[in-house]
Amino acid sequence: MNAPDRLSALAIAAAVNAGETTALAVAEDVYGRIDAYNAVQPHIWISRASRRDLLAAARAVDARVAAGEQLLLAGVPFAVKDNIDVAGFETTAACPAFAYEPEGNAGVIDRLLAAGAICVGKTNLDQFATGLNGTRSPYGIPRNASNLAYVSGGSSSGSSVVVAAGLVPFALGTDTAGSGRVPAAFNHLIGFKPTKGRWSTRGLVPACRTIDCITVFTDDTADARLVDRVVAGFDVADPYSRSLADRALRVKRIGVPRRDQRVWFGDGESEYLYDRALEKLAALGEIVEIDLAPLLEAAQLLYGGPWVAERTAAMEAILASNPLSIDPTVHDVVAPGASISAVELFNGIHRMAALKRQADLMWDAIDMLAFPTTGTTYRVVEMLAAPMALNSNLGLYTNFVNLLDMAAVAVPAGVRANATGFGITLIGPADTDRALLDAADAYLAAADLPPPPPLDLEGKMQTVKLAVVGAHLKDMPLHWQLTSRDAKFVGAFETAPTYRLYAIADSVPPKPALVHAEDGAPIKIEVYELGVAEFGSFTVDVPAPLAIGTVTLADGSSVKGFVAEPRALKGAEDITSLGGWRAYIASKG
Repeated sequence: MNAPDRLSALAIAAAVNAGETTALAVAEDVYGRIDAYNAVQPHIWISRASRRDLLAAARAVDARVAAGEQLLLAGVPFAVKDNIDVAGFETTAACPAFAYEPEGNAGVIDRLLAAGAICVGKTNLDQFATGLNGTRSPYGIPRNASNLAYVSGGSSSGSSVVVAAGLVPFALGTDTAGSGRVPAAFNHLIGFKPTKGRWSTRGLVPACRTIDCITVFTDDTADARLVDRVVAGFDVADPYSRSLADRALRVKRIGVPRRDQRVWFGDGESEYLYDRALEKLAALGEIVEIDLAPLLEAAQLLYGGPWVAERTAAMEAILASNPLSIDPTVHDVVAPGASISAVELFNGIHRMAALKRQADLMWDAIDMLAFPTTGTTYRVVEMLAAPMALNSNLGLYTNFVNLLDMAAVAVPAGVRANATGFGITLIGPADTDRALLDAADAYLAAADLPPPPPLDLEGKMQTVKLAVVGAHLKDMPLHWQLTSRDAKFVGAFETAPTYRLYAIADSVPPKPALVHAEDGAPIKIEVYELGVAEFGSFTVDVPAPLAIGTVTLADGSSVKGFVAEPRALKGAEDITSLGGWRAYIASKG
């Protein structure tokens, strides 16, 4: 299959309402998309509507439109994380032993259906919404839509992938510690996490009931606004529902982590992309570094403190009756909550109140936070090998938000060389939801990001892009080391203007040294793509004082490439002004 054209909820609804298409035609198209993509990722769904039921629902919407109704979501297909009740579908929370037939719809589902939206199915998730990576499900592992070797993010794993794959324009997720934001970052999406209580959580299988939020994944902020317009509002049947306030937000000062508190887990690309995002955000307001310590302490209480007991309470029955049906990692996370005492809980509540007061006072000095959504990403095999530690890393910048009653929207902020997404999250006080979407629009306009990379439809992205700058260029003496490994030419590019180029003294054949420098200039390079094994064998052949590191291109993306040890510069000639190795060789001819 080819990557499908992107769907837009706004465009679909407008076309159906105007009679330019029908809900039936949209449903037929979506059913075909889902069926085709199932060959690529069969594990993103837990249950799907039959073709007959899907088309019947579409005909019902067409009848409403024909009767004169103008529906905000007329004929718009959507998907739902399978811990949210939808009548006619089992709710499993990714645990077959827990599954039940709901008596009715969750509150948000009622509002979506009333607006003319059509539910196409229930998506996979980290079991009981416990995890930020997407690998903890007996129904299989959803993978990153742009690189199948990498995690999709969780716990709303399937919901993020069905939007990233262009199957539906929006999908509902949930968010307790970042589950509606981390998958958005990895899959180049908008992840809108409303203020607690803005959207009803009636009909949601709880994780931590006092801080759970239902969220939405979309391609753009316009669709996120549309869904919010439909589902936001007070629900008297939900004891945690709140009336809307919609506070204004004048973004003059943007809080970011102090540089010494930014943690990247060895991921230099993420660090670079975040710095680049901050440059764009500076057009919106002053960048102000803040102390993360109170926020991180609050986050630690979620999994390292008494809030674990709230997860345990939500799973109490199945922990007692059928503990072997629970994913082992999920069990290890949740089971210790049973031994947490009421004294520990109240001490935690009191400490959290103090930390929230500190966080509330923070808004006197800043208007909005702009944090990395995550510091890095991981391959599926890496996550399975170290599920607790690596999952914890993914939540560093997200875990505190709901505990401290903040609103957030995750937005794309770049693409790693492996095609996975890097994102930032804009965070504001409670009830600044719509204002944060406005700020997201302003950032995205300033960032002018490239479109997301193509879908990984056949698992072929087990490759590495390599920048060469000298003797490995086409028609140069060592180019055979690439052609003998079936390297594919990607294109000719320039580096970011932060490099200097030197001709290494007495090198045979002649070779350059590329060195990072703030007073540098763009250097012409060529980029090739190799298989992982071929890249590994190539790296082994690289002689000192050269080495393989990471090279930043002019468009901000990063690839692997030749760098040099300091000793390479002994007696070397600075040829930066020539702009590239070919010009240097020509000057010697």
